[in-house]
Amino acid sequence: MIAKELRELSPEELDSKLKELRRELFNLRFQHAINQLDNPHKITEVKHDIARVMTVLREKNA
Repeated sequence: MIAKELRELSPEELDSKLKELRRELFNLRFQHAINQLDNPHKITEVKHDIARVMTVLREKNA
């Protein structure tokens, strides 16, 4: 996910994207806890995506 693409989305779309990413992070952490996660680096990627979405949301609200 690229920040440039995120900046083109509306605040409502960004909110829904943020909820979706947080749900995905929860599921990845759950899979990691029960040793079913193939790629643990995916957790880091999702965290970075969440940070990008939150940064763009703050830019739009400022």
